[in-house]
Amino acid sequence: MNDSTEALSAFAEDIRTGLNQFPKTLPSRYFYDQIGDELFQRIMDLDEYYLTRAEFEVFVRQKAEILKAFLGDNDNFRLVELGAGDGTKTKVLLSHFVEQKVDFTYSPIDISGHVLAQLKDDLSAEIPSLKVEPIVGEYFSALKELSGNDSTKEVVLFLGSNIGNFDEASGVEFLKHIGANLAAGDMLLIGFDLMKDPRKILSAYNDREGVTKAFNLNLLTRINSELGANFKIDQFDHFPTYDPLTGETKSHIVSKIKQEVFIEALGESIDFEAWEAIHTEVSQKYSYKMIESFAEEAGFRIVKNFTDSNDYFVDSLWEKV
Repeated sequence: MNDSTEALSAFAEDIRTGLNQFPKTLPSRYFYDQIGDELFQRIMDLDEYYLTRAEFEVFVRQKAEILKAFLGDNDNFRLVELGAGDGTKTKVLLSHFVEQKVDFTYSPIDISGHVLAQLKDDLSAEIPSLKVEPIVGEYFSALKELSGNDSTKEVVLFLGSNIGNFDEASGVEFLKHIGANLAAGDMLLIGFDLMKDPRKILSAYNDREGVTKAFNLNLLTRINSELGANFKIDQFDHFPTYDPLTGETKSHIVSKIKQEVFIEALGESIDFEAWEAIHTEVSQKYSYKMIESFAEEAGFRIVKNFTDSNDYFVDSLWEKV
């Protein structure tokens, strides 16, 4: 079985499992095919989607303070990024560090060799003197490999509020795994979207142009094209919710009518009641108290919080204890 066949098989089984649960679920990682990637790029440019701009502002305004905190008593470090993407925000830091003639190496980690090769080419063109050593692999295995290489201080980046896609238990477990592959004194800079006006948060997931709706419903289109399903996309809607008590934002796809959908790759039909929902994603928002608790449970101490001018978003710098 080749890689593409294995991926398709895993996709089919995850869809089978999710749609046969009650309530129904679909894994958010399947949002990101080519169309999904393009739609998410559009989402990040929307007026309502404040997250990317807020974190970008943190780096632009506080890059000198961030560098000072990274260095501490050291004169060099390795900067390790989990899920670097196109590196847009990270390049703000990388450019500043190079301009300051800091002795550091940048190691982005991703399971896609193609993504890393593209990022390295981009960085070679934009910041020619930057030392880049990409690592293809899973986060934890790559971190373990790095930790055994030398005694260089590791500074790990996990940006963009990606931690918000975990529930509390799995989030703590993920952070503990990161910490298990770091030495005392190593650091983690992690992005958190902060609790704020509930209307501000909800509009970020329910934009006027309907791009977020298209992003969610594209998952059904993908199931149609890759698994031979017959979802009638116009018979489904997108519905987000936000709970200001817990900070939990949820996205749902809702069936407008009672209907049956056949999925050829599964050889089975899925029944939907009218207004039955499929849960697709969690985007957790945090208080400072929650962040402090997270750090403590995962075996870190907070060194400093870097926030934007509106206090919408924080990049929290932690030290492994």
